[in-house]
Amino acid sequence: MIKFPKLFLFFTALAVFFILNFGFSAKAQDDGECAWENIEQGEKSLPKEQFQALLERCKVYYEDKTAELEKDIQKTASDKKTLSSQIASLQSKLKTLDSKITQTNLLIKDLSTQIKSTESSISQTEDKIFQVQDSLALTLQLRYEEDHKSVVEVLLGEKSLSAFFDNLVALESLNVSIQNLLAEIKGLKSNLETQKNVMDSEKSSLQSAVIVAGLQKQESAAQKVQQEKFLKLTETEYQNYLAQQKDAKDKVSKIGSLLFQLLEVPEGGIKFEDAVSIAKATASQTGVRAAFSLAILWQETRIGQLTGGCYLKNTSNGEGVYIKSGNKAPKTMNPTRDVPKFLNLIGSLNQASKLKTDAFSTPVSCCMIKDGQYFGWGGAMGPAQFIPSTWMLYSDKVEKLSGNPPANPWSIRDAFLANSLFLKDLGAGSQTYSKEIYAAMKYFGCTTSWCEKNYGRPVMTAATCMQDYIDDGSMSQDCSDLIF
Repeated sequence: MIKFPKLFLFFTALAVFFILNFGFSAKAQDDGECAWENIEQGEKSLPKEQFQALLERCKVYYEDKTAELEKDIQKTASDKKTLSSQIASLQSKLKTLDSKITQTNLLIKDLSTQIKSTESSISQTEDKIFQVQDSLALTLQLRYEEDHKSVVEVLLGEKSLSAFFDNLVALESLNVSIQNLLAEIKGLKSNLETQKNVMDSEKSSLQSAVIVAGLQKQESAAQKVQQEKFLKLTETEYQNYLAQQKDAKDKVSKIGSLLFQLLEVPEGGIKFEDAVSIAKATASQTGVRAAFSLAILWQETRIGQLTGGCYLKNTSNGEGVYIKSGNKAPKTMNPTRDVPKFLNLIGSLNQASKLKTDAFSTPVSCCMIKDGQYFGWGGAMGPAQFIPSTWMLYSDKVEKLSGNPPANPWSIRDAFLANSLFLKDLGAGSQTYSKEIYAAMKYFGCTTSWCEKNYGRPVMTAATCMQDYIDDGSMSQDCSDLIF
């Protein structure tokens, strides 16, 4: 036998104690920490970084809670189905027993009628037996009297001796006939009594069957009442779980909205599910289809996954550098139209603590190159890829809808709002295919067949995939391969 040192056992027990208590404490802390009143208080009293951390913890907590409640919901739904099936089975059994009792009672009633009829026949047969017995007694008396007549009486009473013997033969024949009739009637009575006994026995068996069926019916009815009680309790539990899950989902959505207001787009973009949530919220504010807005942002930056590839370096001519190579990047930003607005925007965002970089360390898009030639100007910002001059046209509207000035093109929520507002002005609010594809091409900056093929159609394909996800919570494999 292996012996463990007492000190080892002591520390093992102590470790188990702390693990268990830590687990309980951690859960209790989450329950208290993520209470909605605590989150509301934190929004007012906590610094931005601490409040953001609280929201992220609580978002995970309520997502986990939603998943756990889904398991409870599935279990109680299964229990409900089982109980409903059992109740239906008992109801069918009760119906069968009712039918059986009714049919058996009808048989008992019919047998009772037959028994009464048989008893009447037995009584009548007994009367006939008594009558035949009387006739037989009379015949025997006559025969006895004839047998005991003297010769003188026979000669005096009969015309001839042969007539006397004929009379004796007739009496003997009548006696035999009466005895045969008596035997036949007794046999009939015996058969009737046997039939009555059989029917009495069958009636008794049927009455016993009715009693047993009645007891089975009482037991099944009691079980049905009990199962219905359990079903009612299970339904209450089921509805309670649904309410808790709805509350948890609502909190996930609310926390997501709060996080959207706090966060700039993190490196690598945001979760697709979060992007869908904010697109839906934005659609309700602007009327532009959420799937179409998502498709534009997917086409522009894969919904924030792609950041700008250039830094502005020269404010007088708009030149910059490629972030990866450090080489000069011509036409990074229009020096007259966009650079002044860009500098002012970066200054106001830093002053409001909404940005952590300066104007020369903030990624923007590079100038496009087509057929070896620089095409237009770069300088587009954030997930929605607005150039500074266009952003300033929508910043006031974004601030009015978000209630969180100054408008920030690197904030995912502000980017969605600006994107959706711009698309609405381009005609996408009608949500028709022709209007949306035209708005997509205008968003890109051209309406040629090349733009339709290389920008408009890919956007509309992506929008179809996004709509499938919004409607059904899933995509086809082709869509998944395209989007992800």
